[in-house]
Amino acid sequence: QGSLLGAMMAWWWWWWLGVVPAGALRSSVRMSLRPCEIRVIGVGGGGSNAVSRMVESEIRGVDFYVVNTDAQALSLNRCRQRINIGTEVTRGLGAGGSPDVGRRAAVESTKAIADVVKGADMVFVTAGMGGGTGTGAAPVVAACAKASGALTVGVVTKPFGFEGRRRMRQAIDGIEELEKECDTIIVISNDKLLSIVPASTPVTEAFLVADDILRQGIIGISEIIVKPGLINVDFADVKTIMKDAGSALMGIGTGKGPNRAVDAAVAAISSPLLDFPVLDAKGIVFNIVGGPGTSIQEIEQAAKVIHENVDENANIIFGALVQDGMQDEISITVLATGLNSSVEDAIQRSGGNLANILDTTTPARPSANNLPGFLRGG
Repeated sequence: QGSLLGAMMAWWWWWWLGVVPAGALRSSVRMSLRPCEIRVIGVGGGGSNAVSRMVESEIRGVDFYVVNTDAQALSLNRCRQRINIGTEVTRGLGAGGSPDVGRRAAVESTKAIADVVKGADMVFVTAGMGGGTGTGAAPVVAACAKASGALTVGVVTKPFGFEGRRRMRQAIDGIEELEKECDTIIVISNDKLLSIVPASTPVTEAFLVADDILRQGIIGISEIIVKPGLINVDFADVKTIMKDAGSALMGIGTGKGPNRAVDAAVAAISSPLLDFPVLDAKGIVFNIVGGPGTSIQEIEQAAKVIHENVDENANIIFGALVQDGMQDEISITVLATGLNSSVEDAIQRSGGNLANILDTTTPARPSANNLPGFLRGG
């Protein structure tokens, strides 16, 4: 206590002399702990469920919030920072599957949302699109984040085909609105998850897989910035690639055995989650996570695979982390931007026909050895 008191007295002495600004101590401590301030906001049922799983990651420098019109669902969420939006519009009973109600609820609560994003350097807005609250409110949340000056990234899912055409139409409309309000938007098609889960997977677990893909993407990007690792990346580097980048793609790959780094890199850039190849990407952010035995040669091998499979002039940044629980496995998350593509382009590639987007043809199933670790339970 004596040393602390002495330090405080010395600090105030220097401040009285005008040498140190009054707020500098607090700022220097905050900056030493937080390279940048990242907020993750789950909107609606799907987004809130995904964030509920993310809070277990406990990454320093990342704050989690959930936003919903359903007061009961909010009360059960693991995330303690909750916002019940549109209490006058919905009375806490939900949006009833109507994106218009979700939008009006968010507009009613704009001030509360603006308070959440204030001071953030980067904001992730995540939602399962197609319902009422996530589809309608996510664009409003993103608009507040971008207006605050934060790098705003949307990470959302499109519905499974079996959820129906109406839900898919609402999802596509909502994604197009969200894209207008984000610097970067990553859209994951739930139907593509069918190619990486066993055919016997129960419906409830399929939705959990969708939540976990959202979690991996957001946590993977956040860890590059805020978590000390073998190779660290400045927020400014990430911002250069992701600001005003439009539509982006995300791939996740894992590898085990002697060629695990190369296998993980190949799996990430050819991931079933990708709507089309990353060959034309002008910006790449990727994160390598391995166990204590991960070597610099393996990191170099993985980076080389990715470098050789994107535009030769692409701006590429990456981070590398060591994580005790990985053991002999390496996982790579790749984010590709600068694709000159949008949600509308994706619709056109599908023939401009909603029936093509809703195609539920079952893809070939990979063997259990090729499944991501979080699905194998290993």
